[in-house]
Amino acid sequence: MKTTKLTLGASLTLAASLPLVAAAAITEFAVKSTQPYGDFAAGKYIRIEAEALGELSPTESIPGLDKAPRNARGLVEYRTPVTLIIPESPRAGNGNLLIDVPNRGRPISHGLYNSPRARPLAIGSLDQGNGFLQNRGWSVAVVQWEQGEGPVFPTFSDDKGGKLYAEGVGFAAVRDLTLFLRDARTGNPLAGAVQRTYAVGYSQTGRFLKSFLLNGFNQLDDKSVFDALHITQAAAGQLPLLAAGPGPGSVASQTPSHTEPELRGVHEEPFTYGDTMKAVQAKYRKLPRVVVSHAYNDYLGGRAALTRTGAQGIVDLPMPENVRMFDISGSPHINGRDKNPECTEPPGQLDWAPAVRAQLVLLDEWVRGTTPPSSRLFELEARLSDPEVFQAPRFLAGATVLVPKRDADGNAMSGVVLPDIAVPIASHGYMNAPLTVMACRQSGTYRPFAKTTADRKPDDSRAALDARYPGGINEYLTKIRVATRALVAERLLLAEDAAVIENAAAENTAFTPTKPRARGATTAR
Repeated sequence: MKTTKLTLGASLTLAASLPLVAAAAITEFAVKSTQPYGDFAAGKYIRIEAEALGELSPTESIPGLDKAPRNARGLVEYRTPVTLIIPESPRAGNGNLLIDVPNRGRPISHGLYNSPRARPLAIGSLDQGNGFLQNRGWSVAVVQWEQGEGPVFPTFSDDKGGKLYAEGVGFAAVRDLTLFLRDARTGNPLAGAVQRTYAVGYSQTGRFLKSFLLNGFNQLDDKSVFDALHITQAAAGQLPLLAAGPGPGSVASQTPSHTEPELRGVHEEPFTYGDTMKAVQAKYRKLPRVVVSHAYNDYLGGRAALTRTGAQGIVDLPMPENVRMFDISGSPHINGRDKNPECTEPPGQLDWAPAVRAQLVLLDEWVRGTTPPSSRLFELEARLSDPEVFQAPRFLAGATVLVPKRDADGNAMSGVVLPDIAVPIASHGYMNAPLTVMACRQSGTYRPFAKTTADRKPDDSRAALDARYPGGINEYLTKIRVATRALVAERLLLAEDAAVIENAAAENTAFTPTKPRARGATTAR
């Protein structure tokens, strides 16, 4: 398909009151392909593959820009791929633009929000799934930001003549693409259709968003970039993207782990969202709304408790008014179903997508003026001798990593307790081995209860299903419905997801249905 190259107007110039950036703009938006995406409740959608050309002032506070080559206007150029999934008639959407900040080049929005229960979409997929985003009229833009995953960043020479990439331009690319798509300028496929802008980050890119905010990128001149951020599974981390790297990969690729507990640049102050907002308050005219979501093994394997307690002490510090935090009980970092041959046990089976979908709806309602529910947090404890727990590094001498309290079954009955945990048929609160393999420790475990007391193994102290639910599947289903109604009333679960959960419970093969009596049979007296 022929490429459509759109040359845009003059670059934006900042007011003298904010001298951080002298010029920043998207100057070309080249459409590579357009194809139908699907038909949804909000109408027909299309998928656009494009490449954006941006310009930055060499004086912007991104390491290396001052040494990078400049164009005829004295500005530094970069290019980055963009994928749009938008209504065919943009004004038919709901006015919301969701910027998908991809994780290691892989889009995340559909894996988080469009995943069906039995076949969750993998991170990286842009399949329709259950169509949640499109049925509700969202426009989605996947903006690549990471060295080695498609962007062409400016380079410069270090003191020894080696080539370095100005990777911090990834922050500016997300900022400037968002402002471009929000603008009414000619050449913007969404011109005039965007009223609110949101960003979602998962794991690595949840850390991207926290660092994006900390480093002052959520405002350009008098324009706010994001009205709200959905930071999922980021644990206690940041992203050291402002460090220039030699390529071909990114300086943002590594994370601390059980094998590299002392890695610097990720688990750094400020940890709490209270301290984060204090640090950025003077940088912005308006702070975004922020919803933070954690899985249980973000605490065990990612030091997530530091976002609540900071690096000193074990007491929760105050949460700022513009932040809500929702810990999802029993949820592993990865929403998968298939066993990885490298891992000791089958992965966690909890479908946490319903909780994440409800959070996005809460975030949108919050931006529109409806106060969300209060944070739902795990009850925490220290388990200093537990090998599953990724303890504090030596460079944080005063830090204690707390983790969710578990009941006798191995489940955490705190935070957002989805029906699968509130009415359990298995234990969900453990890490998968070996802990040295990231895909294993992040996938969690699923340890079913015995069906009958007679079937229970001698070393299994957990009650069997026949003892827990003496009324069989009907008792189980009644309790599931009670749990779903409570979460819907609290706005922590959507009604359409409650229906799916109840139907899945009715189809659960863990219970043997009660056999109907033969026609004409009578009850013995």
